[in-house]
Amino acid sequence: MLLNVVYLVLALLALPWVVWRRFAGGRPVAAPWLRFTGAIRPLPPTTGARIWLHGVSVGEVQLLAVLAAEIRRQAGERGTEIDCVVSSSTTTGLEVGEKRFGVDRVFPCPLDFTWAVNCVLDRVRPDLLVLGELELWPNLLARARRRGIPIVVANARMSARSAAGYARIGPLVRRMLGRVDLVAARSAEDGARFTAAGAARVVVVGSMKFDGVRGDRGAPDVTRLRRLAGFSDTDSVFLAGSTQAPEERLALDAFRALHGEHPGLRLVIVPRHVERAAEIATLLDGASLPWQRRSRLEADGADPTARVLLVDTTGELAWWWGTATVAFVGGSLDGRRGGQNMLEPAAYGAAVCFGPYTRNFTTEVATLCAADAATVVGDGTALAAFVERCLRDPGWAAARGTRARETVAAHRGATPETARLILERLPARSSPPGRCRPARDAP
Repeated sequence: MLLNVVYLVLALLALPWVVWRRFAGGRPVAAPWLRFTGAIRPLPPTTGARIWLHGVSVGEVQLLAVLAAEIRRQAGERGTEIDCVVSSSTTTGLEVGEKRFGVDRVFPCPLDFTWAVNCVLDRVRPDLLVLGELELWPNLLARARRRGIPIVVANARMSARSAAGYARIGPLVRRMLGRVDLVAARSAEDGARFTAAGAARVVVVGSMKFDGVRGDRGAPDVTRLRRLAGFSDTDSVFLAGSTQAPEERLALDAFRALHGEHPGLRLVIVPRHVERAAEIATLLDGASLPWQRRSRLEADGADPTARVLLVDTTGELAWWWGTATVAFVGGSLDGRRGGQNMLEPAAYGAAVCFGPYTRNFTTEVATLCAADAATVVGDGTALAAFVERCLRDPGWAAARGTRARETVAAHRGATPETARLILERLPARSSPPGRCRPARDAP
């Protein structure tokens, strides 16, 4: 009860921010009322076992979709039916979940109030709970354990920074981890930190992110986007993806410095948050360069004079990476964020670079850099120099891309092993149906 009181105080303090996000024209907080009450719509019935997977945002949900497919594949080989459902804490995560799992198998993750957690557990009735990476919430873990629901943390990661923070609340963390049946860690370092924090059962399986990326440049969606954008075989596409301010400006500066000498250079900007498209459009207008919006390509066709494309739609970055000759992975230059998934362009064989701030991907960065398959750029000057070298020496860029693609391929396999471990912990269904108040739409 004390924890609920603390949560309520924090919720009241955050309420003005939630309202501001709702009406300020930016990205709103995902389904605040449903997450507060837990009164989600009932999920469709299933005759088989049900696994609830939770990922906080887009990257985790995409990874869990790959895991769910592997779980169903392995279960099918055993003659077992598995129903995988997914929750997320963000609007973009829910949107991707609907595309990957279907609308009726996606729901907002409850806030960690006991009533909200109980209501969702009643509605979902999972036989097993899978938490993506590091989503540990005291009430969720306690209520699931009380119902006898096994809990697995998949692709588990714990940075040195997170470990230091958890050490300050050591008893609470040990109690939480004591309720987890299995931690499937992405690296030996992550596994050691989970063990030191109190996890009883830790297995190092490797990073599932190597399995969760595509790599076929001839895939229909990649081909469709290339054709839609009007890219030719002689174009060199410099793609800056998952960007945050000021990375769009730095990518644009690099393009402006190089496109005169390299007329085949194209710039594609894919911001991390699509609601920043208006801000980036203003930046592009000020550069006095012809540019085009992705959202207008179907209606207007590709403008042959526009060498810059702003992707102002969601859910396509995984395919846009397949068009890139040179890739810059954003969220990595300003020190406030921990980077984004650099394995996606690497899997396609692009020449990959990113900034020095990649704490969310330490294992993946170390693997690529050890193979000389990626470059760390410290600022805008270094970014421009990397792009220039790729353009001046295509053989050098192609070799780096080949090493990147081969490195990703060599480290696949964590997802099948994680799926196997999950299925080993899946019990027979036995929980009775629960009750809670009818669902309401978020205001």
